Amino acid sequence: MNWKKAKVLVTGAGGFIGSHLSEYLVNLGAKITVLLKYNPNDYLGHLKFLQKNMLSEIEQILGDIRDPELIKKIVKGKDIIFHLGALVGIPYSFINPREVFEVNAEGTLNILLAARDQEVSKIVTTSTSEVYGTALYTPIDENHPLQAQSPYAASKIAADKIAESFYKTYNLPVAIIRPFNAYGPRQSDRAIIPTIIIQALKKSTINIGSIRPRRDLSYVLDTVDGFIKIAESKKSMGQVINIGLGKDISIGELINMIISIMGKEIKIISTENRKRPEKSEVMRLLCDNKKAKKIIGWIPKVSLEEGLSMTIEWMKNNTDYYNPDKYQI
Repeated sequence: MNWKKAKVLVTGAGGFIGSHLSEYLVNLGAKITVLLKYNPNDYLGHLKFLQKNMLSEIEQILGDIRDPELIKKIVKGKDIIFHLGALVGIPYSFINPREVFEVNAEGTLNILLAARDQEVSKIVTTSTSEVYGTALYTPIDENHPLQAQSPYAASKIAADKIAESFYKTYNLPVAIIRPFNAYGPRQSDRAIIPTIIIQALKKSTINIGSIRPRRDLSYVLDTVDGFIKIAESKKSMGQVINIGLGKDISIGELINMIISIMGKEIKIISTENRKRPEKSEVMRLLCDNKKAKKIIGWIPKVSLEEGLSMTIEWMKNNTDYYNPDKYQI
């Protein structure tokens, strides 16, 4: 694929993964348009960390993924669509399930409807390993049953099935990327790794939810590489593709690894208000990434220890972005 001739739309570009993907696409020479949710305080989101000269190369559209007329306008003339726009906070989905469903499922439907009427060469929609729920077997391949253990997971299952139906009904050139837990620089402390690191940097204790769940953690640039390779591959059309390291670690083990890298001894406190409802907690996610390796030639390059070290170093230089005393949902 000649990215220098590609007109690309990225929804959710103000998010953690979306900002890294947008930066990568600019470096590839793509002409990109991003959809950002307006907020008078900080609508750029994580894009604010990009250099000003890079930001100037990105067309920024303010709006809402739930606005079908806007989506029609911004999809027109695009070659590639990376759809990452979503509400991703699982605790937030407990509080506002309707909003989460509208953004994640209906927002995806708006993208697919608009793309159906345009000559888009590829749409990559973003799923999540949360759709698998607690592993019934490991490693988890793409045929694992889908289990909605949170309203967030339910909304993403719906979005995935809408995308699948558009491929089968309209032959829409769509592929579904299913990342396992991504982490790295810029991630907010809504996520587990920044939550641990910022408390370890600023406090003598780490307040956390359950330390028993196990997660498969992928460095963000490996995840971005998955997006790019799926977009470039003709074999990915109509496919769901897992992107994950292929190794899991418990939250307790993760905390010990982080404080070991930092050279600290810190007390760990498991608090009830940070725990999910019992039936909603996903206890284990472990990625089977064989399909990604076979179909798109994707291989993770960054080990967990390397990725954590780079993330810790970035956060040391950006501590003002975080609040170690607040539980972010």
